[in-house]
Amino acid sequence: MAASPLAGLSLSKLSLPAKIGAGVCAVMTIGVLYWVLFFSDISSRIEATARHAGDLQTELAKQQQAQAGYLVDRDELVMRQQRQRELNKVLPADSEAAAFLSSIQQVSNVSGIDLQGWRPEEEQAQQYFAKVPMRLELSGRFHQIAKFMYEIGRLERIINVENIELSDPRVSGDDVLLKVKCLATTFHALKPKTAPGAPAAAGAPAAAGAPPAGGSK
Repeated sequence: MAASPLAGLSLSKLSLPAKIGAGVCAVMTIGVLYWVLFFSDISSRIEATARHAGDLQTELAKQQQAQAGYLVDRDELVMRQQRQRELNKVLPADSEAAAFLSSIQQVSNVSGIDLQGWRPEEEQAQQYFAKVPMRLELSGRFHQIAKFMYEIGRLERIINVENIELSDPRVSGDDVLLKVKCLATTFHALKPKTAPGAPAAAGAPAAAGAPPAGGSK
């Protein structure tokens, strides 16, 4: 059997151009294998990671915008609740007759007058609020009575004092004691009316049209 003509061929027997060509082919083969096996896979991973990072940045921007909106809404809610609490002090949602009488008693104690009697009267509903009248009988010196009227006007809750009647003056030392009959009137907001079957709006503010400011007549 005849031997192949390339059987005894070795790299050392190749000419210089052939050696260079073989080296170039080997380098290109290795480069192609590197590109296919390593670089293309790494490049795909880098692109996927970059896309994921971009998605995360977009989501972060949305979350930051949502957080900013939440903080604005939260601050606005806190301010509304604060205003509602202040409004409830001036114009509560219920008559709170006990608190009304307690305020009058506190003012009478500060003023030094004697609160001898009181008689609540029927509420009088208006368009947006209700009047809560109470007949009072007081006794004290003139300056004490004047201080009582003044302190009533300084209360947070609106209280009007009207129909003031002074009677039975009596000298006591250097002062004159007087009996006073008057009508003290406070107010409370009416709850908004809702259609049958419709739920009432939670925390809905009272309608406009506040009662007259507190004081005496």
